[in-house]
Amino acid sequence: MDNLTSPSGKQDSGSLHLTRRFSEAVDYARCLHIERRKGTGIPYMAHLLGVASLVMGEAGHAEVPVTEDMVIAALLHDAVEDHGGECRRRDIEANFGTEVARMVAGLSDSFEEDPSQKKDWATRKREYVERLRHEPADVRLISAADKLYNARAILEDYRVIGAEVWQRFKRGRNDQMRYFKALLEVFQSFAQCRIVDELTRVVAELEKLSAKEKP
Repeated sequence: MDNLTSPSGKQDSGSLHLTRRFSEAVDYARCLHIERRKGTGIPYMAHLLGVASLVMGEAGHAEVPVTEDMVIAALLHDAVEDHGGECRRRDIEANFGTEVARMVAGLSDSFEEDPSQKKDWATRKREYVERLRHEPADVRLISAADKLYNARAILEDYRVIGAEVWQRFKRGRNDQMRYFKALLEVFQSFAQCRIVDELTRVVAELEKLSAKEKP
C-alpha cells in the first residue's frame, strides 16, 4: 500500500506536507488581496486562509487526496475573478504550476480583466453551477469549502444583525439561498463529503432562521 491511502481506501492524513510553495502562495495572496470582506472590517485574507484550512482539514477524510496544490489553489481561488482575469491565471500558472492554475480556473466565475466587463451576477452564478457539475473532485472540494466558509459567515452575522446582512451582496436573501441550494444539488450528486454535509446543515439553519423575513 502506498503512502497516500489508508486501509479504508482514503488518503493517509500524514501524506499532506506543506513546503515553501505554500508560504509563497500566502505571500502572493497577501499582496494581492488587500481588500476587506464585504460590509465588514475583516481582511479578505481571513476568508482565503479559512478556506485553505477547511481543505487541509479534509486530508485523510476526502475521497480525493488533499495535496499542497489544492491548498494553494484554495488560497488563490478568488484571484482570477477579482484581480486580473485571464492574465492573473497565467501569472498563477507561471508561479505555481499548471495544476494550481487549472483548479483556480475551475473555481472562477469570471475571466474578465476589467471588473466592469463581467457578466451580470445571475448569469455568472448560473454558468458557474453548470460548469461545476463537470469539474473534477479536487475543484468541487475546494468550492464546497469556499461556500461553507461563506455560509457560516452569513449565518454568524445574521444572528447579530438579522436581515441587514443581505445588503452586503448584489442579490438579496432569496437569490442567495437559491444559489446555495443549486450548489448543494451539485455537491450532493457526488460522493459523500464532510464539508458538503456541514454546508447542508448550515444552509438549512440559515434558511430556517431567515424564513420569516418579509419579501
